[in-house]
Amino acid sequence: MSQPASGARRALALAAFCAISSAPALAEGGAQDLLSAVKKARLIDLSHTWEITSPVASVNPSYSFALSATHAKTRGTFNDGGQLSFTAEEQHFSGQHGAPSIDAIGHIGRDGKLFGGVDAAAATSNPNGIGASGVGANLAIDKFPADLLVNRGVLLDVARMIQGDASPLPAKFEITAAHLEQAAKRQQVGLKKGDTVFIRTGWGPYFKSNPALYAGENSPGPSLSGAEFLIKQGARVVGDDTLTFEMRPPVVTTPKLQVFPVHMRLIADSGIYIMENLNLEELSQAKAYEFAVVVPPLKILGGTGSAVRVFALVPRD
Repeated sequence: MSQPASGARRALALAAFCAISSAPALAEGGAQDLLSAVKKARLIDLSHTWEITSPVASVNPSYSFALSATHAKTRGTFNDGGQLSFTAEEQHFSGQHGAPSIDAIGHIGRDGKLFGGVDAAAATSNPNGIGASGVGANLAIDKFPADLLVNRGVLLDVARMIQGDASPLPAKFEITAAHLEQAAKRQQVGLKKGDTVFIRTGWGPYFKSNPALYAGENSPGPSLSGAEFLIKQGARVVGDDTLTFEMRPPVVTTPKLQVFPVHMRLIADSGIYIMENLNLEELSQAKAYEFAVVVPPLKILGGTGSAVRVFALVPRD
């Protein structure tokens, strides 16, 4: 069984995390010490490249991109003898689904209520955004907590644990609480209250190599059992490398019919942010199970979510 780093490396990882996420007092050399700690870390990009052919969940608007201004068209715009030229583009896509993306707490409701008992219909009665009506503004993406912008991250590499190598989980694999607990023990990493927790299914490469499969009817992901484990451990942000985070099709029939049950349990019931479309392959290859993670959503007033550029900082080997 492959184990993570030695005790010395684990100590280094924790030291690097503390240095990165908790800035020292800006006394003489303080800012430089912080910068030096950050520069010494290995940066792992957890984002795919978002493009016209990227897979999009069927319930969301399609993505489009086109240059509205080109260098050929704009050169000479200001009668400067053709010195300056510029470009601009027009984009259209759902704010909560990118590569990767994060759902705002107000994105999902249950039985007409948002997290905290907020009236879901009232919160979105004004099309200018969640809370524009005066109800539920705290649940929009512009209210993403500052303390989660840089946080302790944990990777639970369920795919590598089950498959024994880097290959992906089967399309109908249900990730339970037992799988998540076993992955944590195998990797010798403890989950703590407030963590950002990523689950690797191994489906990340399909985002580019096989978008039709990636966006198809079936994909692995956490079950309600897995969701309960994450809630019990005190996670505040969770994510994985699939289109919908939870196992697809996202439907359970017992004890009653529920559509997107994991989304309702995590977001509407528990106030936990969900991220989708992560690229977790380099983290897995590095066996980096504990790291500083940077999650900076766009500050969109009333937004239901945001495309986001996510990255992890880990000690260099």
